[in-house]
Amino acid sequence: MKKVIGLLLVLPLVGAEPAGYKYWSAAELKSLAKPLPNKANATTSSENMGDFGVDHALMIHRDGSGSAELHETESDLMVIISGKGELIVGGTMRDGKTTAAGEVRGPSIDGGTHQKLSPGDIIHVPPKTPHQVLVDAGTQITYFTLKVKE
Repeated sequence: MKKVIGLLLVLPLVGAEPAGYKYWSAAELKSLAKPLPNKANATTSSENMGDFGVDHALMIHRDGSGSAELHETESDLMVIISGKGELIVGGTMRDGKTTAAGEVRGPSIDGGTHQKLSPGDIIHVPPKTPHQVLVDAGTQITYFTLKVKE
C-alpha cells in the first residue's frame, strides 16, 4: 500500500510543464503569417505571444517598412516566418527620440549592414544596436521576435 501511495504522490508532477515553458508549433506560427488583428498602423501589426518575466515574445507582420529602433537593455531574436524584406543593422540612427523607457526610434539609419531576409532566417540583434526592417511596396514579412533582457 505504501508503494501505491508514494506513486500517486509523484504522478501529478510527471508531465507538468515547467514554469515559464512555452512551445509554439511551426503550424501555429505559420497560421499567424498574415496581417494580425491588433493592427497598430498602416504598415505594422503585432500580437503578444507570451510574457516570461523580463522577456517577452511577439509575432510581427509588416506590409511596409518599420522605423529604425534601438533597445537599450533588450536583444531581439527574430525568426522569419514568411515573406521577404531587408534588415539594416548597425550604423547611426537618424533623429532618434526616446519613445519609452529604454526604447529609441527614428526614421532611418545611416550606414549599417544590409541583410536580405527570407523564411527560416534567424537574426540576433544585441542591445544598443540600431536596426530597421525594410519591406518593398507590394510585399510583406512576418516574423517571430523574442525580446531578451540582457
